[in-house]
Amino acid sequence: MTFEAMWRDLHSVGRSATSGGYFRQPWTSAESELRAWFAEVTVARGLELETDGMGNQVAWWRPVAPSDLPAVLTGSHLDSVLDGGAYDGPLGVVSAIAAIDVLRARGFEPDRPIGVSVFTEEEGSRFGLACLGSRLVTGSSTWEEARERRDRDGIFLGDAVAASGLDPSTGLLSLDGVGCFVELHVEQGRDLVDRDVAVGVASEIWPHGRYRFDFEGEANHAGTTRMEDRRDPMLTYAMTALAANKQARLAEQRATFGRIEVAPNGTNAVPSRVTAWLDARCESDDALAELVDAISRQGSERASLDGTQLSVTAESVSGSVAFDPDLARSLAAIGDWPIIPTQAGHDAGILSAAGIPTAMLFVRNPTGVSHSPDEFAEMADCLAGVEALADTLAKLAS
Repeated sequence: MTFEAMWRDLHSVGRSATSGGYFRQPWTSAESELRAWFAEVTVARGLELETDGMGNQVAWWRPVAPSDLPAVLTGSHLDSVLDGGAYDGPLGVVSAIAAIDVLRARGFEPDRPIGVSVFTEEEGSRFGLACLGSRLVTGSSTWEEARERRDRDGIFLGDAVAASGLDPSTGLLSLDGVGCFVELHVEQGRDLVDRDVAVGVASEIWPHGRYRFDFEGEANHAGTTRMEDRRDPMLTYAMTALAANKQARLAEQRATFGRIEVAPNGTNAVPSRVTAWLDARCESDDALAELVDAISRQGSERASLDGTQLSVTAESVSGSVAFDPDLARSLAAIGDWPIIPTQAGHDAGILSAAGIPTAMLFVRNPTGVSHSPDEFAEMADCLAGVEALADTLAKLAS
């Protein structure tokens, strides 16, 4: 089965007939179908499949002669953001399987194991903690903490996992024998477009975080309450969102309020509460702390004027990640690929922070659009990415 055939297999799974975007949240029917697809195509290739109690998967290509050499791990994730694109995550998984096909067609025999991984809940779109699967596997988060997280419908993560027929008490994947990890991903930006090249290598991931802003006010009648008598948290939120935009632009960083919940959420009522989630990303850990502090401070100042209250909670924060520079330079030399930074978080960042030498390959995105149904990569560039990953794996597994 070619890359193109595998890509067609995934085209309709979890896809909205209305928007064309994807809803592949973890421990749902769409995500379960994707895990079953991964098991089917990898086992059909004679790979040795492991699935842990969270749904993380690795399919191993073992050397003919038993080897004690550290393994090479590749892969990505299959879940999506809400109404997301087709390429973010699945491109890395399908490309990894296709790269093994390419290596076998070349007659290549690895000297060390090569694994194709799928980490669950990378996006954090259901339970709010990005890269949950890889965090649990590396020990940077614990199951005891994670199981108590709730989704938007109030379902506990532990109950969602159990309802999918999984049980973390049976164990999680072990990365003890992994010597390096390489993740291929569609570029989420236009750097490669500007450079007019199909493939690039990552140098670093910007630090980033998700912060919950709780604005408390007083519910009241939208018609009978004079403007000067209101304690309107929506007004405080609106001014805080404008402050986030201004502060991020001044600092040349990133700040986005992309999710909001309002109570009681009535057209003819002044809200009693607004909860909004800030996504902030910066070029350094200090810059991230300064940006969030500036936004929080301006929000609190506005709250004092509006008669409301603001509290800020950091729900998920990932520090800066510098990928192994020697590994990046070595891989870039394979195809004279440029080395570029990324502002997006990835499982590769979690594994790197855990001490595993890690690299990333990017495939050109002609529009730069991501986390959207408009996310796209040309098939020729996808196939170039497969060849680049195959060359990379051959270098690392020899």
